Amino acid sequence: MVSAQSIDELCINTIRTLCIDAVQQANSGHPGTPMAMAPVVYTLWQDFLRFDPADPIWPNRDRFVLSAGHASTLLYSLLHLTGVTSVDEKYERLGTPSVALDDLKHFRQLGSKCPGHPEYHLTSGVETTTGPLGQGVANSVGMAIAADWLAKHFNQPGFTVFDYDVFALCGDGCMMEGVSSEAASLAGHLRLGNLCWIYDSNHITIEGNTALAFSEDVAARFLGYGWQVLRVSDANDRERIADAIADAKRTNDRPTLIIVESHIGYGAPHKQDTSAAHGEPLGEDEVKAAKRRYGWPENAKFLVPEGVYEHFAANFGARGKKSHEEWNALFERYRTQHPGLADQCERMQRRDLPEGWDRDIPVFPADPRGIASRDSSARVLNALAPRLPWLIGGAADLAPSTKTRLTFSEAGDFEADDRAGRNFHFGIREHAMGSICNGLSVSKLRAYGSGFLIFSDYMKAPIRLSALMELPVVYVFTHDSIGVGEDGPTHQPVEQLVGLRSIPGLIVIRPADANEVAEAWRVALGHKHQPVCLILSRQNLPTFDRQRYAAASGVARGAYVMADSGDGRTPEVILIGTGSEVAICVEVYEKLTAEGVRARVVSMPSWELFEQQDGDYRAAVLPSSVTRRVAVEQASVLGWDRYAGTEGTIIGMKTFGASAPLKDLLNKFGFTPEHVYAAAKEQLARKE
Repeated sequence: MVSAQSIDELCINTIRTLCIDAVQQANSGHPGTPMAMAPVVYTLWQDFLRFDPADPIWPNRDRFVLSAGHASTLLYSLLHLTGVTSVDEKYERLGTPSVALDDLKHFRQLGSKCPGHPEYHLTSGVETTTGPLGQGVANSVGMAIAADWLAKHFNQPGFTVFDYDVFALCGDGCMMEGVSSEAASLAGHLRLGNLCWIYDSNHITIEGNTALAFSEDVAARFLGYGWQVLRVSDANDRERIADAIADAKRTNDRPTLIIVESHIGYGAPHKQDTSAAHGEPLGEDEVKAAKRRYGWPENAKFLVPEGVYEHFAANFGARGKKSHEEWNALFERYRTQHPGLADQCERMQRRDLPEGWDRDIPVFPADPRGIASRDSSARVLNALAPRLPWLIGGAADLAPSTKTRLTFSEAGDFEADDRAGRNFHFGIREHAMGSICNGLSVSKLRAYGSGFLIFSDYMKAPIRLSALMELPVVYVFTHDSIGVGEDGPTHQPVEQLVGLRSIPGLIVIRPADANEVAEAWRVALGHKHQPVCLILSRQNLPTFDRQRYAAASGVARGAYVMADSGDGRTPEVILIGTGSEVAICVEVYEKLTAEGVRARVVSMPSWELFEQQDGDYRAAVLPSSVTRRVAVEQASVLGWDRYAGTEGTIIGMKTFGASAPLKDLLNKFGFTPEHVYAAAKEQLARKE
């Protein structure tokens, strides 16, 4: 039997022992942080967090982010003990437990709802995927921004529809990662009073004590960012923890960092090393020692004593249910008085789009001089945004270059003194921008972030997580090739396209002209569960005559026959291009056609969309019988053999670029009609 304990102590020790048992049974995981921080998170959830277990996607719930994702059992145990229920991919409440006790028993096993790190979509109640350290706290900044924007957009006199708070639990590793510094700096600048980070300062990382590599004054750093900083000297002091959280909730003019001092693996008196925190179970002897210290039956496994479920239900559950019911009643009155805003709110939660959202997308007339795809994108974006009120975003200090500023009169800037704006200034913080966009997206806003394609390298982690979480973030990358000219190889993307294309679930679109840009935006915003990268040019691209060439709507299928012989016969040679190189292919096509050659131009803006098409369509665009092919793209040749074939010619980049005027670079690297024409003639001369 469990020794006599207060009900609060009993609940805390239940969390601890469930975490210990899950890790021990899996023979893998991180028990130390859950053991140490159980009192802190228990206090937050039981006494403060506004969350209805029966509806874990209630729009006005408080958010809890476990940025220290290695401590996942801490979150799983709470989801189980509080009775959080499941929601499916259609946002339907299932009534089944999000985490059953049996799920905890299968921690880290194949198919389990309790994977090694919390995964968004997989386990209801997990607000965001937190594996790479620092991502969770950076996501939380996006969530806090979203809360303020939603409040400004939807709240009306007498109707507080949105006023939720965002809490994140982080550790020393999160504090060391640069993305957390970027995000914290922006949060302080924006004075996000609804944001609280709880920092578990246990001075332990995988290699040992943090003194090996980390000696800065974190409190001073965050004071410099403009945060309120509070300290709790003992993670077991629930009264002081509660005072600090209450202070954070009262503070509306700046975010709060609560620094909590803890000892890793508290409760395992002989196991005070890094193994308890980072990847090793305690071992059976230490498990028993810890349980004895908690007054627990040492041989009991996955024990939930009588009264624990009921105590969580009477506090956390009852408070959340009451708040949710009051909100539902409020929203029904709101729907009557503000039907348009209510409709927007409900569509947004389902990731649906407004009626007629794409009605004003422009059609661009043929123009041989053309327009840079970043400029045509700006026109499309500003035609779309007024009809999609929750489309918001910005750039990492590059909006004048990426052309992603919303310029219509109602757009405005999101700033500390104005939460209504839809233009965001992320500053030179590409990594945090991507992570914040993910935080905006899990809050159901349609977010976009922009920069130069070369700087997608700084954003690889959040872009990857967008795809992993199936978030429809739009990433707008301009300056897409060696076309940036004199800026040189440091700014000329070569391997970035293939790197992005390698991310499962990410759609990459490199449009060839203004009308392909328009269709690319239509495709991007039409996806509910896939992120999209739009790859745009700085230099002008001719706008093709769509009476002569195929309609740009072919973008939706990833690749399409843009120009053909017109006689229905199989082409002799196929020219494949993306972006600015399609114009070269078209010019060579016209020359070959004049010579009587049956040539075909395939515009292939998106490998991913093309691979989603059925085999018949793909074979019709690229018949296997035609092996004479030339593929042209100002990027790495890696992967193009899939479409050029083993005998085709690939004109691409095999080195870094160079600093020179654009014309000189195109000549040097072979991106000219003359070079592509010569390659086509060589293919035609080859015997099939």
